[in-house]
Amino acid sequence: MTRRPLLIGNASGFYGDRFDALREMLTGGSLDVVTGDYLAELTMLILGRDRLKNPDLGYAKTFLRQLEEGLGLAHERGVRIVANAGGLNPAGLADAVRALAAKAGVPVTVAHVEGDDLMPYSEGALTANAYLGGAGITACLRAGADVVVTGRVTDAALVSGPAAWWFDWAPDDHDRLAGAVVAGHVLECGTQATGGNYSFFTAHDVRRPGFPLAEISEDGSSVITKHPGTGGVVSAGTVTAQLLYETQGVRYLGPDVTARLDTVRLSGDGPDRVRVSGVLGEPPPSSLKVGVTRIGGWRNEVVFVLTGLDIEAKARLVRSQLSDALEGVASAEWTLARTDHEDAPTEETASALLRLVVRDPSPDRVGRELTSAAIELALASYPGFHVTTPPGPAQPYGVFTSALIPADEVPHTAVLPDGTRLPMPSAPHDPAPPGGPPGRSLGELEERGLGRSPSFGKGRVGESPAGPTTRAPLGAVAGARSGDKGGDANIGVWVESDAAWDWLHRTLTVETLQDLLPETAGLPVTRHALPNLRALNFTLTGILGDGVASGHRFDPQAKALGEWLRARHLDIPNHLLSAPEGTGS
Repeated sequence: MTRRPLLIGNASGFYGDRFDALREMLTGGSLDVVTGDYLAELTMLILGRDRLKNPDLGYAKTFLRQLEEGLGLAHERGVRIVANAGGLNPAGLADAVRALAAKAGVPVTVAHVEGDDLMPYSEGALTANAYLGGAGITACLRAGADVVVTGRVTDAALVSGPAAWWFDWAPDDHDRLAGAVVAGHVLECGTQATGGNYSFFTAHDVRRPGFPLAEISEDGSSVITKHPGTGGVVSAGTVTAQLLYETQGVRYLGPDVTARLDTVRLSGDGPDRVRVSGVLGEPPPSSLKVGVTRIGGWRNEVVFVLTGLDIEAKARLVRSQLSDALEGVASAEWTLARTDHEDAPTEETASALLRLVVRDPSPDRVGRELTSAAIELALASYPGFHVTTPPGPAQPYGVFTSALIPADEVPHTAVLPDGTRLPMPSAPHDPAPPGGPPGRSLGELEERGLGRSPSFGKGRVGESPAGPTTRAPLGAVAGARSGDKGGDANIGVWVESDAAWDWLHRTLTVETLQDLLPETAGLPVTRHALPNLRALNFTLTGILGDGVASGHRFDPQAKALGEWLRARHLDIPNHLLSAPEGTGS
């Protein structure tokens, strides 16, 4: 018997997301499961520091506050709650949820998933966590849990785990699991799927976008939508943007399944409804990713305001005056942001910002003494001297690295509502040698109509199309979304017509991207084509240094790299500019 679709929604995309989202999702319409994603690379560092101060912490405290109201609402409506808010202490959070339920008189059962914490095997780390799959979540729900809290599972596992429970999928139902993983990837960042951070936001009212939900069918296909009457928009464009977010390559590797992103098909299913179908899955790799955070050292910064004339000379003067104070500091980086305008009507728009960032293994060398040396120049430096903040002490910064560990060496465990500890076997994996799974054959993909060959015409990549062009920003025809993965970043770029896709694929080569974004020069850059989505995905290796927590660059999480790329100018065919993209239809 075919079971009805699973209605599963998201109420958090990060630790600090909209507090009222859980209540909004529970009261806004029908749901079977509501999920919350609270973990990111930076969050693990934050929770690690919390755990140092108090071993009983290490979880997302706001989740408990949300449950003060949400637990009763979910119980009344028969909605299960699944969240990775357990962070570094899922057992502690599960106990706290039970205590909250008892105090509120809400009769719910609570389970948790653990085994991801590898700190006992890692020396010198602040946190070390394997990325688990959804099997433990599935087991907890099968045992009757109303609330399941986890540690570091993959973001998509918050959806694929409940889907496997709802439809009783087997571990080798790879295509179905892959479809659920793709739906989970769309939902995991909350309102980024409903118009938040969307390149073409001016075409829609995105002042308060609703949170997304998916209607997942038994075959693994889904419809992405939102509750009726909520703000924002769900379109092929918003779903494409999120599909490209923080992904690398056409294979989306996970602990339960490898999802083939090059087989994803999107189609309209009515207003604010996008159908996701055709996803093929392959066995997962035999290893799990492990994210490790460490305290990398100490950092400090001073931002000087330079106003009016002679901006470059003023910057040179400050740098020379502080050269002696910076001797012996491990790293000192100066950045001059020319935010000033000629003949500006306000003082702020007449000013540029000179930023000094210092890092060192010792807090003493980059502490208040160093920043005070900058302030001592106040009456002895360039005219109009002032800084944005007073001198302060050094602050620790983190370093994120990742490694691989054999999946069968990670003690993935479901702790059921009655306290039973149920070990999870590792998923049947691909026996391929290192370098990636052999994958489904192109013949099989084409036979199923899923691996469409792009209609690039007769031209080659990098070959300019015939016809008149106009110098214009890439964003006049293309959307983009970017994000971070440790020290790497990705930029996904997509268009909304076949004609634009033909041009984009020819034109936006690795070399062109590096010309447009000079900061990427010298970095390894890899380009992947996703013709079903009319999209290109670029991986920029090493652009973020030691990851977001190290504050390596101006945009440490690469969230705006895509918008910088869209603002860069190149020669665009006139026929594409006459029918601009971005309607989101």
